[in-house]
Amino acid sequence: MAPDNKNNKIHFIKMHGLGNDYIFVDTTAGDVPNPSQAAAKWSDRHFGIGSDGLVLIGKKGDGDQDFTMRFFNADGTPGEMCGNATRCIGKYVYERGLTTNTTVRLHTPAGVKTISLKVDGGKVQEITVDMMEPILNNPKQFSPKGEGLPQGTFVSMGCPHYVIFVDDINAIDLAQLGAKLEHHPSFPERCNIEFAQLTGNGIRMRVWERGSGITMACGTGACATTVAATLTGRSMGKATIIMDGGSAQVEWNQDTNHVFLTGPATFVYEGDIELPSS
Repeated sequence: MAPDNKNNKIHFIKMHGLGNDYIFVDTTAGDVPNPSQAAAKWSDRHFGIGSDGLVLIGKKGDGDQDFTMRFFNADGTPGEMCGNATRCIGKYVYERGLTTNTTVRLHTPAGVKTISLKVDGGKVQEITVDMMEPILNNPKQFSPKGEGLPQGTFVSMGCPHYVIFVDDINAIDLAQLGAKLEHHPSFPERCNIEFAQLTGNGIRMRVWERGSGITMACGTGACATTVAATLTGRSMGKATIIMDGGSAQVEWNQDTNHVFLTGPATFVYEGDIELPSS
């Protein structure tokens, strides 16, 4: 739906992946001129729609991708990649008739991701995203310095993550520690912070997302946690990551060095909202 020039409104769709919720705008119908401003305004949970960020779905560009994604955190800062939002896009483009393919190529700032859809009765039941190769050494995102950095594992899935394994995740003050570590001098571009604990059912993980704060789930964080668990001998490349909003399945294929994220996506509601003034 194109913007209503008279009322300066645009159509949006609210979706979530395991409680990690985003506002989606199909820019094939109408663009958002000031996406950073819109993300910050619309994401406010008291005065806006309420979300962990804004995602713009675009037309396919040059190359072999089918669609494009631009992603903005709740504070308006741009992000490189979001696994939960990517799964939501897969469900959206299929169920809204933008594609009949069950394999979708999505261009993101972190590269082209392949989305595989499990469909039953015309509805997407499960989505797997090839999150590509983890990056374990990126000086632009991680350069250890200063004091106060707990022992952890740095993993970039396009966006930076720092995974800290603990004995009791319930004893962690996530709000206090997450906010502090996001801005630690070791992370030149700030960082997503995960605290993780081994359980009998998988790996319990809680996340502080860069630019959004505590969220109920994080797809790239689930991938980073699985990679970190494998590197530290806590996992054998596969893990169920149990987050506040539910569980995702992650596999780090050692032959291809690609990480695969599997989980659901859910429509919440849709409507029209006024575009922010420039």
